[in-house]
Order: sequence, then C-alpha cells, then structure tokens
Amino acid sequence: MIARLLIKPFGSVWSLKEKSVSGSGFAKLLYGLYQYENNSSIAWNSSFKSEPCFPHGMKSIFISGAAQIGHNCVIFQQVTIGSVTLPDAKSKGFPILGDNVYVGSGAKIVGAVKIGNNVRIGANAVVYKDVPDNCVVVSAEQKIIEKDEPLDNRFYSWQKKKWVYFDKGTYHEVTDAKIIDSLEQKPDSE
Repeated sequence: MIARLLIKPFGSVWSLKEKSVSGSGFAKLLYGLYQYENNSSIAWNSSFKSEPCFPHGMKSIFISGAAQIGHNCVIFQQVTIGSVTLPDAKSKGFPILGDNVYVGSGAKIVGAVKIGNNVRIGANAVVYKDVPDNCVVVSAEQKIIEKDEPLDNRFYSWQKKKWVYFDKGTYHEVTDAKIIDSLEQKPDSE
C-alpha cells in the first residue's frame, strides 16, 4: 500500500521499473518495495518490448533477469518466467516470449525456450520446450481416482505436545489411536 502511494510521482509501476534500469538507486529501492508488497519479483533487467497487461495486477509473478518479453503480452497471477543457470543443464538460459503471448495463471516457462508469436499458454502449464507461432500449450489432462471410502482431508498438526486437527475454525485434540499411530509413523529409511 505504501509503495503504491510512493510511485504516484513516477506515473506507474512500469515507469518506475524503466527508471530502475537507468540506475536510479531510489527508483530501484522503491520498485523493490512495490514488488515485495505484491509478492513478486520482476527483475529490473528483464526486457519488455512494451508494457505487459497484468489482469490481476502484479501479484505473485516472477520474471528472471535477461528474460525477454514481446509486445502486448498478457500475464496472469502466479506465473514464473525463469532462467536456468545450472552449469550442466540442457536448457541453460532464459525464456524469450514473442508478441501477443497470453500466459494463464500459475504457468511456468523455464530455461532457454522460445515462445512464438500469438501463443496461448494455459493455466498451470509447464513449458520447457520451444513453442512455434500460433499454438496453444495446456497442462496434462486431469486424472480422477475414485475412492470407495470418504477421504480424511482434515489438517493435522503437532501442537503443545499433542496431535490436533482443524475443524470449523478451531483445533481439536486427536483421540483416535489409529490416526495418532499413522501420524507418528516414520517413513521407511532407504
């Protein structure tokens, strides 16, 4: 909230990012504060041909340094456009996105991949290979596994030297011995 008020003299967060590139220490500091408040990290040295569209704001977006983004890109929340810097990695490098790329929420684009123009990347897709122009990338098909018994999806936690579970806003002590035994089982050692 504070950073949003402080960037007003710069016009927009995007103007502030551009001023960060030129080396202004105050602009870099303020840009970093804005990203911190939005749980984002868009490297000041990542390059954009034009300002991207963030439909939900700059929320939980990570774009590494050296990444290149084309004109008119739409980037939703929780997207990662990340470099691979491991010396022995096959895809060492940074992503390059073409023009008019639409990146759905939660998508990950990693390594030295080239995304063509007019590409649509679906929500939660993981992209690690080049994508030609005019394509759609989707995540794996949803798989449903039916169970015969109801699943116990309560959240269990060790608190004050006892096992508890969360139910309707409060924690309750676990009294079922089978559940306690299963919670205390150690994984098999290798």
